[in-house]
Amino acid sequence: MNKNQIHRTWPWPGFPSSKSLGSFGDANCMEQLLVHCANAIDSNDATLAQQILWVLNNIAPADGDSNQRLTCGFLRALIVRAARSGSCKMLAAMANAHSTNLTIDTHKFSVIELASFIDLTPWHRFGFTAANAAILEAVEGYSVIHIVDLSLTHCMQIPTLVDAIASRHEVPPILKLTVAGSTEDVPPMLDLSYEELRSKLVNFARSRNVILEFQVVPSSYSDGFSALIEQLRVQQQHHLVYAAETVNEALIINCHMMLHHIPDETVVPSIIPNELSTSSSVTTTSLRTMFLRALRSLEPTVVILVDEDADLTSNNLVCRLRSAFNYLWIPYDTVDTFLPKGSKQRHWYEADICWKIENVVANEGIQRVERLEPKSKWVQRMRNANFRSVSFGEDAVLEVKTMLDEHAAGWGLKREEEDVVLTWKGHNVVFASAWVSA
Repeated sequence: MNKNQIHRTWPWPGFPSSKSLGSFGDANCMEQLLVHCANAIDSNDATLAQQILWVLNNIAPADGDSNQRLTCGFLRALIVRAARSGSCKMLAAMANAHSTNLTIDTHKFSVIELASFIDLTPWHRFGFTAANAAILEAVEGYSVIHIVDLSLTHCMQIPTLVDAIASRHEVPPILKLTVAGSTEDVPPMLDLSYEELRSKLVNFARSRNVILEFQVVPSSYSDGFSALIEQLRVQQQHHLVYAAETVNEALIINCHMMLHHIPDETVVPSIIPNELSTSSSVTTTSLRTMFLRALRSLEPTVVILVDEDADLTSNNLVCRLRSAFNYLWIPYDTVDTFLPKGSKQRHWYEADICWKIENVVANEGIQRVERLEPKSKWVQRMRNANFRSVSFGEDAVLEVKTMLDEHAAGWGLKREEEDVVLTWKGHNVVFASAWVSA
């Protein structure tokens, strides 16, 4: 991660030397220093900000332990924030001077690279396993399965689902797959066109005797996937017109770590898409709320919601920084259990985390897309949109536990009401929930 390390050339008179900085090295102290630095930057106190940054720069090397690497990511993001806001002109000049060291070297994966990258931890596999089990249960008896895949992982869940469908049926149902063709670059990024991805998935399904139809609808989370919602409505109306010819089709909405990119209440949309507007009081309704109401109007067979269990929605930088620091220590802590220092996969893994840290700390407004909400908030949103939760069966729980056995001992599973939650050393990481129309 050398590209993310700042040059250590910032001593200020009267500040402690690097030899006396040992007492600053615990996570709580690092968090406090980051908070003080954030306050100094936002209040345009360049001298104090620079002094704290110098301390952080000396106690948080980019190749240090997990807490040091975490802190280094936040240090870098704070300098980027100062440069973008222009609040501290000296810091902005310093950031420009060290711009090459502030660049995040995010990797564009091939399909094989991304598949093996995702297999490294349960972070995504947990959601895949729980979601596939719930989907298989919900689609029993249907001759056509239409999956709308709103996923951060570029359909990497689909091959395992195709395998499971093929193994259960002598004549498998037809599988329709619709993805939102977003142009935004959010890690992990895939070095592949949608057409190439379609070809690979269709060919894989064919090898398992499954007919797969793949369509891309250009649609973005920035407006609540309004184009996708409209396309699904048009398709449903078409089915109603030709009801006599319509086969028994299940509609599955699979939301995997993408809905938190839809703007929340802290972002006032300049234009509310007509496709999502179901209320006259749209000025006080977030795009998330309207999106879920629009989903409910489609009468889906089941909605699977998988996301990270944290709260990064605050308008207050310090609150956001604290929440992110107390959540994102987890991926840094876990990486030490499965990837050696200096490996390219570890570099890719931590670069993606640094991208998230920068988005949370350095950006505001519509540029800040990492707006995670805790499970409790999503549960309330789903209920308000007239969905009710359904429990994951014992088979699903057993499959998740079997998958976790392939990973480090710190990973765990717990049930919270109908939902399942992935944990690391007892801390909530990712939740999975399943919903049907109330």
